[in-house]
Amino acid sequence: MHTHRTPNRRLSRRAAIGLIGAALVAGPLAVTQVAGAAPAPEGPAPAAKSAPARSAATGLDDPAKKEIAMKLVSSAENSSLDWKAQYKYIEDIGDGRGYTAGIIGFCSGTGDMLDLVELYAKREPGNVLEKYLPALREVDGSDSHEGLDPNFTKDWEKAAKDPAFQQAQNDERDRVYFNPAVKQGKADGIGTLGQFAYYDAIVMHGDGGDRTSFTNIRKRALTKAKPPTQGGDEVKYLHAFLDARVWAMKQEEAHEDTSRVDTAQRVFLNKKNLNLNPPLDWKVYGESFRIGG
Repeated sequence: MHTHRTPNRRLSRRAAIGLIGAALVAGPLAVTQVAGAAPAPEGPAPAAKSAPARSAATGLDDPAKKEIAMKLVSSAENSSLDWKAQYKYIEDIGDGRGYTAGIIGFCSGTGDMLDLVELYAKREPGNVLEKYLPALREVDGSDSHEGLDPNFTKDWEKAAKDPAFQQAQNDERDRVYFNPAVKQGKADGIGTLGQFAYYDAIVMHGDGGDRTSFTNIRKRALTKAKPPTQGGDEVKYLHAFLDARVWAMKQEEAHEDTSRVDTAQRVFLNKKNLNLNPPLDWKVYGESFRIGG
């Protein structure tokens, strides 16, 4: 397993390039992207109670909630709710991490892209990306494109049409980011919204040893409030976690826009929507989004 060598896992794609306004999932949700998209015909009814149930079915790993999580992240990372369109995404956003690609922003400079392509090669020997493995090993830890240009981006887009590569992206996202976030969230006794807050933090900051990593964001929050499993109030603890997250984001200039917390996660928390039940309305970088009725 490769460790991330950069202070933060990655920059938000939109923030990094200066623009305004990412598991397989099951069960369609009604989705409206306020900036022009028409609503889908149906979706789950909002739950009558906002207090979180503690059953496994209401965690972020519930398929419907996982779909919501992917759309929320994609709204911040790609200014779109269509997260499945991001399998083919690839560009160098100039953040020192080389190429950023795929549904969760696998980076050629941070090791997770290498892990992904190795998994794909194991499952589909001779695939279009396998020939880049030596180069990916060489550029790991840097922003270099040596051995990747000029055809790596085109071949990535070709690979993204292969269901096996899409599945590999899903699986690596789960192994490295989604599952650890949900596991820690359940261990802390927090519900679906809190587990999402953990997941979004790991996506952006990674879980390395630096002060802005997920583990240290959580440690910072624990100095202000206790999670439910330590006898604390969930809402108070999540506010402390989001405060710590905002602090971490502000340590890097490109993260100074903290709207993915302030006008999204904090909005849900202020409404005490701890189960992350639709309908959900939020903004990221000033752009409005909606999921649900």
